Amino acid sequence: MPTIQDVARDAGVSTATVSRVFSAPDLVLEGTRQKVMEAVARLGYEPNFAAKSLRTLRTEKILVTVPDISNPFFSRVIRGVEEAAHAAGYSVLLGDTRHQEEREEQYATMLRRKEADGLIFLGHRLPDTLADMVAAMGPRTPIVNGCEFAPDLGVASAHIDNTAAAQEVMDHLYGLGHVRVGVITGPLASPLSADRLAGVRAAAERHGQADALQVITGDFTIESGLLQATELLARPLRPTAIFCFSDEMAMGALEAIRRAGLVCPRDVSLVGFDDIRFAEYLAPQLTTVSQPMDAIGHEVVRLLLDILKGRATTLQQVTLPHRLVVRASTAAPPAA
Repeated sequence: MPTIQDVARDAGVSTATVSRVFSAPDLVLEGTRQKVMEAVARLGYEPNFAAKSLRTLRTEKILVTVPDISNPFFSRVIRGVEEAAHAAGYSVLLGDTRHQEEREEQYATMLRRKEADGLIFLGHRLPDTLADMVAAMGPRTPIVNGCEFAPDLGVASAHIDNTAAAQEVMDHLYGLGHVRVGVITGPLASPLSADRLAGVRAAAERHGQADALQVITGDFTIESGLLQATELLARPLRPTAIFCFSDEMAMGALEAIRRAGLVCPRDVSLVGFDDIRFAEYLAPQLTTVSQPMDAIGHEVVRLLLDILKGRATTLQQVTLPHRLVVRASTAAPPAA
């Protein structure tokens, strides 16, 4: 592997200048910076930013990756992460992967280079390089998942019971008298979507309404909720209730109901998932599953710190409580 001395020799500068290019680039002349970076590219040098803490081998930084930073659900979880990390003396580095595997791999490389002490990821995929770390280190791997429960990944995690939560939603709708229920899922590659759909189908079977279930796949966004709800409402036997796997999709579905000339909940009841801050300010206020977003953020930091401090001898996978919040968007179906 090329060293900082190799880069300095190639660029014709001192090792202190090379170090300054990475730690305080504004203090280095542009021409000098360019020479150093060209040498870095030629040699394939990868700076180890943890080298400044050789005594402790700690950066006091936590890397957090999120699949969609614009999603209000993730912003609340990140706030919880930041609060817990700050209290423990750690800084947080945030990466928005935008559901792209290439970006996920780039952030994985940061952990491998020891630019952060640990990784908290809020998506469902683990890059190959990190999967190799997990295979080698087991429960000592400084990687924690939040929100998605994927036991096959073999990492510590904090999440809710998505299957049970979805069953509670369906029990609520069936209890109101709904038969034709439309469901807008998230991407089924996501374990939480698969778990919620499993809960939906289990409840439908239990209530004898499996054949009347109408399932369509979305992607958790407002636009997806609008598009998929529009399709459901255009069917000859349109659903009298729609269950969306995110509050954002429910917001889009509410607009689809309005555009179809219908009224929620008089004509179509609506349920979301997450209980983001906007849910209770919609008209009507949204019935939804409340996730403990701040608590998830706090818990994933606690799990990671246990690993970093050598306290995690077994794999910890924590299930936090959820709550069905019934508001004005659900009611009995219209009379036939």
